[in-house]
Amino acid sequence: MAVPAFTAGASLLLLHVGLVANYPSGKVAESCQDMVPNHGHTSLLDPVHNISVSQTTFTSGDQIQVTLSGPAFKGFLLEARDAENPSGSPIGSFTLIDSQVSQLLTCKDTQGSAVSHTNPHKKTEVEVYWNVPKSAPNHIRFLATVVEKYKIYWVKIPGPVISQPNTPPFSTPATTTAALSPTPPVSHLTQSFSASDCGKKKFCVRSPLACDPEKERACVFLSFTRDGQSVMVEMSGPSAGYLSFALSHDRWMGDDDAYLCVRDNQTVHIQPSHLTGRSHPVMESSDTLEDVAWRLEDGVMQCSFRRNITLPAVKNRFDLNTSYYIFLAAGAADDGRIYRHSQQPLITYEKHAVTGDPRDVGGSRSLLLLKAHGALMFVAWMTTVSIGVIVARFFKPVLSKPFFGEAIWFQVHRTLMVATSALTCMAFALPFIYRGGWSWRAGYHPFLGCVVLVLALLQPLLAVCRPPLHDHRRYLFNWTHWGLGTAARITAVAAMFLGMDLPGLNLPGPWKTYAMIGFVAWHVGVEILLEVHAYRLSRRVEILDDTRIQIIQSFTIAEAEGHAFKKAVLAIYVCGNVTFLIIFLSAINHL
Repeated sequence: MAVPAFTAGASLLLLHVGLVANYPSGKVAESCQDMVPNHGHTSLLDPVHNISVSQTTFTSGDQIQVTLSGPAFKGFLLEARDAENPSGSPIGSFTLIDSQVSQLLTCKDTQGSAVSHTNPHKKTEVEVYWNVPKSAPNHIRFLATVVEKYKIYWVKIPGPVISQPNTPPFSTPATTTAALSPTPPVSHLTQSFSASDCGKKKFCVRSPLACDPEKERACVFLSFTRDGQSVMVEMSGPSAGYLSFALSHDRWMGDDDAYLCVRDNQTVHIQPSHLTGRSHPVMESSDTLEDVAWRLEDGVMQCSFRRNITLPAVKNRFDLNTSYYIFLAAGAADDGRIYRHSQQPLITYEKHAVTGDPRDVGGSRSLLLLKAHGALMFVAWMTTVSIGVIVARFFKPVLSKPFFGEAIWFQVHRTLMVATSALTCMAFALPFIYRGGWSWRAGYHPFLGCVVLVLALLQPLLAVCRPPLHDHRRYLFNWTHWGLGTAARITAVAAMFLGMDLPGLNLPGPWKTYAMIGFVAWHVGVEILLEVHAYRLSRRVEILDDTRIQIIQSFTIAEAEGHAFKKAVLAIYVCGNVTFLIIFLSAINHL
């Protein structure tokens, strides 16, 4: 599977399907040759739309008005072909009359050789000009594909034939309507799939591992059973839209052999497809599938089919004797149209040959790079920075002894802050390595991450430039250092809240939100406790001073009495932070 720009995040499978109706922008140059929208449905045979022309003869340089009209439609693709070779390449070029409803496409490196829609709004008529090229064939026929809605469309509707003067009349009409793809017979499953033979006769992928589709609605199940020169495939899982699996050479989306079970009202369509990158899957003919069956019950979709182990004559169907990563995904569907999955696909930990020895394996919905990103950010902003701030704010008198030329509190603070900056830089780079660039589907999380990175780098640079302790500008440094640090911590917490729900990590259950709220409350509570303690300590110093004990002596006595309390609080605080960290790291490890 190709990895240009580290395409996708295993965002595996499936944005909107289709190349005409499902491309609302009309950028359908991929369909120039066969003019077939890849919707996974069969085109209708009796067209209800009409193509008319302003003249029936032409010479080089002429401009002929072409009109496509009929009942309201959303998408279209219009071309001119050699009438004696309607399966050939488009001829000539078009000029637009209304650029609000139509646009030019480039087919076979010929600019403007086809026309398509610009939006999915309903339209009843489209007018364009066709420009006659210098070397036009004797007879030209206009062809149109018209999409009324996702499942209702006509392919290669034939228009009138126009001819050059003084040429033999065109008398051999070519069949221009696309042939129906053979559809395998479909039956209904009478009972649920069984996991009892997993690892014995079946190669199974399950999530949770060891779940049983017969007993658990939430069980995501995929099995392969070899039967001579073919393989029986069973797929089950909770879905109101579609289930899909793909065979991949690596853990990235692109150049994959995929299979979809798509719900359409109370029917399930089972369709092979090809993934060419982080884009729409290309739906392909179902004639390679046999013994197709499906079942819908209690929100669970189950489908099965048989295919040959090797299909050398069929492009994009992989050899099942080879080892692949296996992807499992599910998502929403509407009227047979599928949408991008909202959750990362389940991906096996290693490659497997499904025709080899039966095995029972699991997978993960979060790749190692994204797990590492989350883990490093949790370490940095739940432990190192929090402890470093607490130590610098409240423990200067407690940890004032020199250590390698500086007070212990300063050495601890500096070490933890440098560690925070280093961990943030490492964690920040990982999603870009994984995605190969910026992710526009991650919401505000990456923007907040950029703010956190900038602030995390500014803090040590600012610290290097701090003025001496008694310099008159020192207060400016103190306030700036405190302000940037506080802003970084608040932004980091907000980024972590948003990041936990992203598909790349997607920590399970609502507990993660409560745990993060608990961590914030824990940290704020400890700071309030230490602030109250510091205030009470200062008040005690004032009282002692009022009783005419020297201020230095009274401060020393009061501080000495508070050291034990602060040390106990620090120990408890560190243990609490580590506990929260372990909770989140354990959740990441189990994804």
